Amino acid sequence: MKSAYELAMERLNKTAPAIKLTAAQKREIAELESKCKAAIAAREIALRDETAKAAAAGEFEKVEQLQQQLVTDRRKLQAGLEDKKAAVRHGC
Repeated sequence: MKSAYELAMERLNKTAPAIKLTAAQKREIAELESKCKAAIAAREIALRDETAKAAAAGEFEKVEQLQQQLVTDRRKLQAGLEDKKAAVRHGC
């Protein structure tokens, strides 16, 4: 007897079969992820310095703005990464 999980996975595979990636696609996706992580880290470092300066100067509104900017930048970079990964998966 199959579990509910196994049945759900069978239904999912019928509607959207899993895509088999080639070694080249896997390498390209790994490279894209690495570049995205590096871009996020660079952005965090740049904004961390600005945030520290603003906090030292007592500009707490600016600190909050910089933190929100970091969150927004991180989301944009992640969304761009997902779009690029989808393109690689589908061979575009």
